[in-house]
Amino acid sequence: MSPVHRDFDPPPGPLAGLVARALAEDLGVLGDLTTLALVGDDETGAGWIATRQDGILAGTAAATEVYRQVDPDVQVTWDAADGEEIPAGARLARLEGPLRAILMGERTALNFLQHCSGVATLTRRFVRAAHGRARIRDTRKTLPGLRALEKAAVRAGGGFNHRECLSDAVLVKDNHLRRRSVAQAVARARARWPGRVVEVECDTPEQVTEAVAAGADLVLLDNMTPEMVAEVRARVGEGVRLEVSGGVTLDRVGAFAEAGADFVSVGAITHSAPALDIGLDLD
Repeated sequence: MSPVHRDFDPPPGPLAGLVARALAEDLGVLGDLTTLALVGDDETGAGWIATRQDGILAGTAAATEVYRQVDPDVQVTWDAADGEEIPAGARLARLEGPLRAILMGERTALNFLQHCSGVATLTRRFVRAAHGRARIRDTRKTLPGLRALEKAAVRAGGGFNHRECLSDAVLVKDNHLRRRSVAQAVARARARWPGRVVEVECDTPEQVTEAVAAGADLVLLDNMTPEMVAEVRARVGEGVRLEVSGGVTLDRVGAFAEAGADFVSVGAITHSAPALDIGLDLD
């Protein structure tokens, strides 16, 4: 199964359940009617998973798990690893085994590969556009049920993960501040969850000053321009970690990084990444 990169894999428990649900969705009650009618249960076959586009590979663990569940007799041998640049036409994996199983798992395996590789590819574009001055982070704007898979793909693309879920850290946003001041919100969060990271979303430079005075670990600059980010950085100095969110595009991410952002969070890398064109070619 090598050379899959384990650091870019989602947790195995959630992955197995996700793949099982995807296969049940695709196979239905009776299974693949076409393949069952046209392919004998004793026929074997082989082929290659190949990419039709340049991109960054991700999702190999999911594709491998698909065939493990469909039929463990299908041998999946990867010639590329998650995180690698894959040129159009590259052969990614060799499949060999029962032909029925290869065909039954084809669409589900490719769906995972195409989506995850699309996320990794778009993430890599943002990472390169930041020129190493800021880390690109994802958000919780993920497709329901696919978060662990998408966040693994972000890592494969060279990005970093923000909160996996609401239990990971405190992020005080505008709706939390309707009845609390920034200082009150940070104090209550510290009292309830000592040791947890406390981040405060700020809409204005003045609010940033409040958050820093309250002792926030990070300050999230929401929908600010690069010029405003530079103003905030000059105001708070280098000791305060700043994250930028909202209005971030490939054209602007470099400007945010140059203005002094430590992190730039981009919801688009998960919720709007176009799928990479990947297919299966039988011998």
